Amino acid sequence: MYLSTDQLSIACPSAPQPLYAVETLHEQGSGDQNEDVLLRSGALFGVFDGATSLDKYCDPDGATGGLCAASIAAATFENHSGSLPQAAEEANRLLREKQIRCGIPLDQRQRLWSTSMAVVRMHATSFEYCHTGDSMIVLLYRDGGYSLLSPELDIDSQTLELWRNSASGNQPIHSLLADQITRVRLQMNVTYGVLNGEPESMHFLCHGRESLAGISDILLFTDGLLLPKTEPGRPSDWQAFADLYRKGGLAAIRNHVRALQREDSTCRRYPRFKAHDDIAAIAVSVDHDNAWPGHMHPRSSRTPPASSTDR
Repeated sequence: MYLSTDQLSIACPSAPQPLYAVETLHEQGSGDQNEDVLLRSGALFGVFDGATSLDKYCDPDGATGGLCAASIAAATFENHSGSLPQAAEEANRLLREKQIRCGIPLDQRQRLWSTSMAVVRMHATSFEYCHTGDSMIVLLYRDGGYSLLSPELDIDSQTLELWRNSASGNQPIHSLLADQITRVRLQMNVTYGVLNGEPESMHFLCHGRESLAGISDILLFTDGLLLPKTEPGRPSDWQAFADLYRKGGLAAIRNHVRALQREDSTCRRYPRFKAHDDIAAIAVSVDHDNAWPGHMHPRSSRTPPASSTDR
């Protein structure tokens, strides 16, 4: 498993790849540790965003519940020989077992360790994908367009709107809006999905297979790379996101995000939980010219979450 330990790590393979080139970005935010995990193993790529446990759990090595969840999920995907959905189900099972061994009461749902994730496996003319939660997969096309393979979720938009409209003071968001944050956490696997050991996690899993026809880049990233917004409930400016990437790769997006955040030390102009969030991001750039000229492209197929269609 490729897991950068640097605060900022941008790496490209030294030798050219037959089908694609890869850029990665893995950076700790302003928290005590990086709860995002980055997976790079052969043709398998993934990002995992662990959510900080509301009870502030840490294991004997000091890892938070969120980091434990993200690490378990990433390791499971790396070592699993089956399909991506099967790997997600296995990761969810192992996460449940680990929490039981660590004495986490499963009926106190706000204490569960959880992680979102976005994973792809590359093939010659297509790729498999699997995601849940607010980790994103964005496709960029050779004609200049883009599309979201994963939906943009507004998990925390109401909380951040309350924060933006609250009176300025010294009380941090986690104490000022503690009850609201707990209410949102209790909606996991009710209105939005995460891997947290609950069987209901699988109802929110989205997976499928897409053709690489016309695609220039596949971007996987955790929410720390999202462009800051003054209005939390509004959609992100994905055209600006795509333009930044095309100009300077993942680093250009990261630099833009951090610059805006540095101008807002109170976290209210661009409402958010902390000055800088962790980032895990992977860009897979497809080389159509040298990979499979004239090859027939397979039909795309997607399996949305069971909450929106029958599985």
